[in-house]
Amino acid sequence: MKFEDLLTEINGFGRFQKMIICISFVGRFMIPCHFLLSNFIAAIPSHHCDISGLDVDGIFGNLSREERLTVSIPKQEDGTLASCHMFSHPQFHLLSNSSSSTDLPVVQCQNGWVYDNSTFSSTLATQWDLVCGNRGLNKAVATIFFVGVMFGAVFFGGMSDRFGRKPMLLVSYLSGMGFAMASAFSSSFIMFAVLRFFTGFTITAIIIITAVLNVEWVDIQHRRLVCVIDSMAWACGSMSLSLIAFCVRDWRWLTVAVTSPLLLCTILWWWVPESSRWLIVNGKTQKAHYYLHRCAVMNHREEVISSIKHEALTSITVTENRKHSYLDLVRTPKMRRLALFTGTIWFCVATATYGISLNIADFGLNLYLTQFVYGAIEIPAKLSIYYLLEKIGRRKTETGGLLFGGISLMINIFIPRDLWLGRTVVAVLGQGLLVGAFATITLYCSELYPTVLRQNGLGYNSFLGRLGVALTPLILLLDSFWSYLPQITLCSVALLASLVAWQLPETRGRCLPETIEDIEDTRDEEKQHPMNKKQCKKAV
Repeated sequence: MKFEDLLTEINGFGRFQKMIICISFVGRFMIPCHFLLSNFIAAIPSHHCDISGLDVDGIFGNLSREERLTVSIPKQEDGTLASCHMFSHPQFHLLSNSSSSTDLPVVQCQNGWVYDNSTFSSTLATQWDLVCGNRGLNKAVATIFFVGVMFGAVFFGGMSDRFGRKPMLLVSYLSGMGFAMASAFSSSFIMFAVLRFFTGFTITAIIIITAVLNVEWVDIQHRRLVCVIDSMAWACGSMSLSLIAFCVRDWRWLTVAVTSPLLLCTILWWWVPESSRWLIVNGKTQKAHYYLHRCAVMNHREEVISSIKHEALTSITVTENRKHSYLDLVRTPKMRRLALFTGTIWFCVATATYGISLNIADFGLNLYLTQFVYGAIEIPAKLSIYYLLEKIGRRKTETGGLLFGGISLMINIFIPRDLWLGRTVVAVLGQGLLVGAFATITLYCSELYPTVLRQNGLGYNSFLGRLGVALTPLILLLDSFWSYLPQITLCSVALLASLVAWQLPETRGRCLPETIEDIEDTRDEEKQHPMNKKQCKKAV
């Protein structure tokens, strides 16, 4: 007997599974709000040098505010005031003639900056003057967070395979909420950066644990539906972020607002079951029987599980007596190949996707509207993959999303920057294709890795994905060398990932592998090729 058989008997997509998915949805809804939070809390509003200290001797006399700015701050080519420089001395002659100010001596701002508060009442930039020479620190906020996410994925991936999905999920909820709330009341940028790192470190477990938990509790037929529902949580959270940020313009309270759903998640955690697959593989059959019985009762199939003793669950799969680690990903040849290919795809798809998501101010539309549109485009994109995953399979869906997403990025290279509407339309299309590929690879990896290493595998892949995201803000800074360099880089990694994705095996309709031997065994041909639902059932 296979676990899929037993799961089908007690209803692999009943009320019990729907309860798990709904609870996971709440936690995953909050994740994109934090992942994209830097678009708003690290935004740099229009600013210019503060000249209020220059009038100590009344040298400006009765000049209006506009006239004072004219004689104190040079103008750029577009007519706006320079952000980082001021004249070394007031240039009163500019009031009487329209001569160019580009050749006049300038110095860096001496007394701080004045910010335009019409869009944001407070951001990190206005809080700690992270502009001009300190602009890099402001850009580093996203990188610091995603470095935390990167290491957290590795840590919680290993811990979840060692101690179970449920306890580590609670650790993530509580610690993530604590660090995020503390960061909102930081008294210095260093304090904020440290707390932001640990926020990313802890909340990343919510993604990788709930993704695996959902896949391990549903039957084969509904895996793709679960994948789409999970990814819809991201789309809803991304759209909601724009609405929340529009209403809450202060960075501190915005951080609190997007973190508050974790309180509800902590309460709902009591109803989250442990993965019976994981329990059986690790020899904890009595506890596995308890959760299977809960599932059967809630799904009105109690008579099925009542006839099965917990000792009999050992026959469902091979029980592993040893603990597994990340080293098991590279000890055997097929696992090494799988880890190399999936890791490359995660790195590339994350880099390309966030290259668009973290650069929403570059396309000319209102910041809040652009964020909302980027979230909204994910809904049809993810609904389409529900159809594609069944009709053409995981491999073709993943490859196609990456290929056409990369082509969209390539097209945007040739669209002039003043054609902001065309650039935005192409960027939104590319975003939709890439987020579809991102959603697909999460399900794909959950089906490719065996149960004994599934959480380790997802943790490793998430590590590489977040490494790509952490590097994305630095890639966007390459525009200081050549304006097209960031787009060329993002396009290249998307096209590379599409080539690698084509090398992976198809998993549509295939039973989940339980052990490393299921991956390495070449004698059983049914394990090496896609199986439809009837074949999978026959194999067990």
